[in-house]
Formats: sequence, structure tokens, C-alpha cells
Amino acid sequence: MKRILHSLVFLCACAYMQAQTYDELATRALDAAQKDSLELSEQLFEKALKQEPANLRNSMLFSNLGTVQRRMGKTDKAIESYSLALNIAPYSVTILLNRASLYLEKRMYDKAYIDYCNVIDIDRKNAEALLFRAYIYMQRRSYSEARIDYNTLLQEDAKNKTARLGLALLNQKELRYREALEEFNRMITDYPNDVSLLKARANLEIEMNTPDLALLDLETAAKIAPKDAEIYVMCGEIYLSQKKKREAYVAFEKAIELGVPRPELQDKLKASK
Repeated sequence: MKRILHSLVFLCACAYMQAQTYDELATRALDAAQKDSLELSEQLFEKALKQEPANLRNSMLFSNLGTVQRRMGKTDKAIESYSLALNIAPYSVTILLNRASLYLEKRMYDKAYIDYCNVIDIDRKNAEALLFRAYIYMQRRSYSEARIDYNTLLQEDAKNKTARLGLALLNQKELRYREALEEFNRMITDYPNDVSLLKARANLEIEMNTPDLALLDLETAAKIAPKDAEIYVMCGEIYLSQKKKREAYVAFEKAIELGVPRPELQDKLKASK
């Protein structure tokens, strides 16, 4: 009986020490990640996972490992780690979103789409999943489906800037110019110093064959962001379309001065002479 008791105590002590070691490794790995010691963090997470491969908390460790690997630029390994985490916790919205965002970075749209759909099945109003699924629909030219997701977002938050922009661009793609312009007008009223909105409205105005209005928007944008080279490229293209070669040449040269490589604009410079 004494031997049995001693054995049980020994086994309990070993199990306790092993658990402690697992916890200590996980804690040290998190600390290392917070201190940007990413290689050490990766090693510690992997050691903890090997030590207790059946531990249910491994979903969290695999997820953290994936995030560390992502920060290290190891995208494929990060996806693998997130996938292993989801094998244990398949309904984790956070892990699904993390993996989906990596698929999106790699332009693996079909796989990202599945993850975002799974998130929406769990949380029908998840803003991130709706936004990026709408983006994927836009890439697929599935405009009616994208509109549904943008409208769902705006029903929850009528001021959602990204959804409003997405809907405006969607209207533009479907040649619903009046609706697109109205939304851009409202957004620029709300965000008058947002250069990206001014450039987006200018692009719309170019499509609507109102280049002078586009130039006014670009002039406003240039006052806000005088070092934005894209503004001058856009201006140059408008001037070129209007046969205003001197103005076009000056605009393209300004874009080059602000960092656009000369070879990229060489043909446009020749056309402007």
C-alpha cells in the first residue's frame, strides 16, 4: 500500500511539474513576443506544444504561435498554425479572422471567403468579416452580394466610413453615377480633409466626363497633401486628355520630383511634348 501511495504521489508530482513547465513555457513565450524576441517566442511555443500535444489549451498556443510567425513574415507557417488552432477550436471567430486576413494577403480569395462566411455564420453582424467578404465579392464582380453586405453594415452603423466608401465605389462600378456622386459628396462633407476621398471623387468625375470638376478636387487635395505624387499624375492625365500638353508636362515632372520613377511616366512625358 505504501508503495502504491508513493507511486501515486510521484506520478502526481510529475504531472504537476509537467503542467507547470507547460505553463511556464507559454508564459515565457508570451513575454518574449511582447519584447519582440520573436524567434525565442516561436521556439518556446513550439516546445510547449510538443510537451503536451493533447492539451486543450493548445488552440490558444497555436493561435499565438501563428501571430508570432506572421510578425516574422512566415506567412505559410502562420496559416498552418492557425489551421491547427482551428482543428481544436473550430468556432473561434478571432482565429478564423486571423487566418482569413492572411489568405487575403496572399490573394487566396476562395479560402478567405470560406473563413469569412464561417465567421458570419457564427456572428452575423461581424463588421470585419462583412467588409472583407464584400471586398471579395467586388473582386468577383458579384456586385449584388457585395451590396447586401455593405447594407448590412450600414444598418448597424450608418456612419461606417469603409462601408460607405465601398458602396460608393460599387455604385460607380455599376455605372450608377448619380448615387455614387451623392455618397462621395456626403462623405467629403463629413471628412473634408480626406485626400483619398477627393481623389476617388475625381476619378468618378473623370468617368462622368466632367474633368474640370475633377481638377478642382485634385487642386483641393494638393493643398492638403502637397507631397502626394499621385495627385499630379492624375492631373497630368486629365490635361493630356484635354490636349493641354504644357500643363500635363509640368504635372508629370512634379510627380517625378515627388518620387515617381521617371521610366513609369516616360511615355506620358513624350506625349506631353
